[in-house]
Amino acid sequence: MKILLVEDEIELAQSLRHILTQEGYHVTICHEGDTGLKLALECQYNLLILDWMLPQKSGLEICQYLRSHSDPIFASTPVLFLTAKDTLDDRVLGLDAGADDYLIKPFELRELLARVRALLRRFVSLKSKNQQNSHKLKVIDLELEIDNQIAYRNGRLIKLSEKEIKLLQFFSLHINELVTQEQIFEYLWSQEEAPSSNVVAAMVRLLRRKIETENEPILIHTLYGKGYWFGFCP
Repeated sequence: MKILLVEDEIELAQSLRHILTQEGYHVTICHEGDTGLKLALECQYNLLILDWMLPQKSGLEICQYLRSHSDPIFASTPVLFLTAKDTLDDRVLGLDAGADDYLIKPFELRELLARVRALLRRFVSLKSKNQQNSHKLKVIDLELEIDNQIAYRNGRLIKLSEKEIKLLQFFSLHINELVTQEQIFEYLWSQEEAPSSNVVAAMVRLLRRKIETENEPILIHTLYGKGYWFGFCP
């Protein structure tokens, strides 16, 4: 899971990144509001942890901007506020701005980790449910028609197999995350099917040829010895 932490207390930010990284999360940190908003819009994070009081642009302003964004991905990304503002009015203001949770400084690390896990579970569950109930799906700059097994990119029609559509659905659940061949294998095939071990690499190569032309940004990145990364920011 990919987390953006925007916190102007440098030592606290470094400490939290270390702890969250140990828990298996990919954490990007910055210390100014303008940079935080720019990163949030450039890369699709699974969770934003925002300090309220920041240089240039406040965490409240970042959250309000994202919640008003036309792209539903930015409008629905979970936001956790970290702040010393502890009055009821402050909490109401933060939640009304679109925050999903609110943690008052100083806080226990165990509580922070528990809230992070809860927000990510809720986000993944909702995202998966929405995609399962939808016959059409937008993944970055791809538009998928699930039933028809076709996709469009920049107006270009792409015909896909059933497994390729399913692979794109899997990637859409893990945008800007490292996924392994084993994870893809388990998602695409049952134990009874059990194809050869190199089938995942072959399928990814075929899918890449279909969805990426010479002049289009790369979507599927191979991280050798680790797995694959789907998105614009490997």
